[in-house]
Amino acid sequence: MMQTEDIKKLFYLNKEIIYLNHGSFGACPKPIFRDYQNWQIQLEKNPVEFFTKTGKEALNESRKKLADYINCNEQDLVYMPNPTTAINTVINSLNLKAGDEILSTNQEYGALVNTWNYYCKKHQIKYLPATISLPILDKQKFLDQFWSALSSKTKVVFLSHITSATSLILPVKEIIDRARELGITSIIDGAHAPGQIDLNIKDLDPDVYTGANHKWLLAPKGSSFLYVKKSFKNKIDPLIVSWGYSDEVNNENQFQEYLQYNGTRDFSAYLTTPACFKFIVDYSWEKHKLKSRKLLLHFYPIIAKELNSKVLCPVNEKFVAQICSIPITCQQPEELKNLLFNKYKIELPIIVNDNKVYLRISVQAYNNTLEIETLINTLKDIKKSTNYI
Repeated sequence: MMQTEDIKKLFYLNKEIIYLNHGSFGACPKPIFRDYQNWQIQLEKNPVEFFTKTGKEALNESRKKLADYINCNEQDLVYMPNPTTAINTVINSLNLKAGDEILSTNQEYGALVNTWNYYCKKHQIKYLPATISLPILDKQKFLDQFWSALSSKTKVVFLSHITSATSLILPVKEIIDRARELGITSIIDGAHAPGQIDLNIKDLDPDVYTGANHKWLLAPKGSSFLYVKKSFKNKIDPLIVSWGYSDEVNNENQFQEYLQYNGTRDFSAYLTTPACFKFIVDYSWEKHKLKSRKLLLHFYPIIAKELNSKVLCPVNEKFVAQICSIPITCQQPEELKNLLFNKYKIELPIIVNDNKVYLRISVQAYNNTLEIETLINTLKDIKKSTNYI
């Protein structure tokens, strides 16, 4: 198996930076990025042919590969530039009435909380985030707290598969199953899931699921997907109405025709999905993922202890994959982040969520033990020399 230094050479990342923030925007390996550039060159050689024929054919093939990977019907899948666009598309298609409720958690991604708040204010609907107390001690505790906010007015459940700020794998399968029994629509934000944990849409069976390919699947920026269950997908209106919208479109193709083509844009990032899967095979990426996961699980409690803090969950693969968050006492989170980067050349986020501050660490195959130990020593130094933590 390749050593960490050899893996680092596969990425364009600045070698002078300890990059512990793969979770925010990912990082694309050189072989996949070259495939991305090749598609862009093909586009520029003959834009008309690309947009009307060869690009469309490649997009269909890429979508089939992605559908096979996440185990869903490819006709229930469209590419999106990011999960935020995907969720906005779905939210704006919901036929909810004044007084209806959306049940969520206090652990959701801020941009999408803003989207729900905007929509709910406009339509007099209530967005109700269930208070999830941390740490989560077991799955049942989470489920009890989540469903405690259920009411007869609940029409939608919305939650992350892996939370952004707190980096927790949530038991979405159990939520989806009960929501179905109650006749409630399930919408899952899986931005961090594809490529980080096993994802089986058929098994989960949500009404809506979105994921980012440009994070842990290693695609270029701007490649994500939206899955909508067959029985629900023709209720989804396009966020942007363009050439795909037509009364002549048959019901089977309506979802993709309405949503996939929304004006002139370079969709080359969508076409790199086969290259991503080839890279995963060629470089035995699953083995590297496992090694990264073990590294994170080992150091998670050690770093928490160094910060006089606690882990947010049991330290095992049911709750943690390649990303973890540690609550810290910090009055100046932005200053702490800047200090870590400017002085110590460490890139990682300091996140504020639900009035709490978290230090979040991502471990990818290009990271190693020495980098984590450097982070620990850096945090010790900051504790001694500043009042940031």
